[in-house]
Amino acid sequence: MTALSGVNEAGHARYTYRLRVLSSARTALLAEWDRCRWIWNECIARSKKAHQDGEKCGPAMMDKMLTEARAVTPWLAEGSSVPQQQLIRDFGKARAKALKDFKDRLPMRQRAGMPRYKKKREADPTLNYTRRGFRLKDGRLHLAGNIVLTVVWSRELPAEPSSVRVYRDNVGHWYASFVVPAVVEQLPETGAVLGVDWGVRETATTTSDAHDLPHAEHGKKSRERLTRYDRMMARRKPKKGQAASKGYREAKKLRVKAYQKIARQRQDTARKWAKKVVRDHDAIAVEDFRPKFLARTTMARKAADGAIGATKQALIEMGRKHGRDVRLVHPAHTTMDCASCGARTKHALPLSERTYTCTACGAVSPRDKNSARVMLIRAGLNPAGAEGVRPPGALLQEAA
Repeated sequence: MTALSGVNEAGHARYTYRLRVLSSARTALLAEWDRCRWIWNECIARSKKAHQDGEKCGPAMMDKMLTEARAVTPWLAEGSSVPQQQLIRDFGKARAKALKDFKDRLPMRQRAGMPRYKKKREADPTLNYTRRGFRLKDGRLHLAGNIVLTVVWSRELPAEPSSVRVYRDNVGHWYASFVVPAVVEQLPETGAVLGVDWGVRETATTTSDAHDLPHAEHGKKSRERLTRYDRMMARRKPKKGQAASKGYREAKKLRVKAYQKIARQRQDTARKWAKKVVRDHDAIAVEDFRPKFLARTTMARKAADGAIGATKQALIEMGRKHGRDVRLVHPAHTTMDCASCGARTKHALPLSERTYTCTACGAVSPRDKNSARVMLIRAGLNPAGAEGVRPPGALLQEAA
């Protein structure tokens, strides 16, 4: 499996690799997860009791409780203390975030809920190890507790990892996600700039015809297979209160694997296009488009298949990785402004109208191409247009 890297604001990147897990290692990992899951549920119970009694219950107090519990509970002491302590840290962060959102009176849909109990048959294992809890030797991952895992090295790590997360997805595959310092791989300068406009008919329309991203339609091509799995699940759906049959679980697993493949295809397409764009341009003006609202429209299925959000994120991460100047542009009125003279139409253009005609200067161009050029002007990257100035009412650029 290809390693995936995502850069965060702290200057670190994640590289994820597939794991080959033997039965003995799988048993040890699941036993370690059982201990961590018990600690998580115990943290929830202790924090609720402390809240009722009006007492404080932070990570430091939880650590003290863990030390006392390991001293009197042999089953808990058999496991490594590293993932158990990291789980307490994660619980503290999750609880603090939920309390902060409540204090800030955020809308319910934007709040991070309080930590919930992890049930044995519903929560997938996730174990976090800091530097003292793992080591890499002879290409294998050695975890605390004598757990040895074979890593499928699709490519080398660029630096020494500071932590690793070992987890299992809902299909049953195991992965190791390493955190390493982000290294900027500077590309040679080209002197070229590019404007990017997102859409549904084409995922990305740019100022360069050679860098347009057509709609790959990975989901549409797999719809027949997904429909077949949906029918298999519908025929085997258990009645309320009954346990799911083996056939239902198998059909569900096939369906999940199909969706997982589609997601990887979309991600692969996005990253290859982003690498091409970043390699050929020094500065990129990207529409800061948030496609969430499209889920409530008639274009929801096609928009989801286009994976605009994932493609935009891949372009931003690739730009950071290679030291390119990626600027996010506010999408307001980008379809109404003229890229040649800066004039703005007095009414919003309907989606069926795909050609932009300026009533002020008479310029005619494809609607999406005009929007892509407006991105350049608003980001201050294109000296052409209305004497090198932005269109009236254009918002200030936002650096990525």
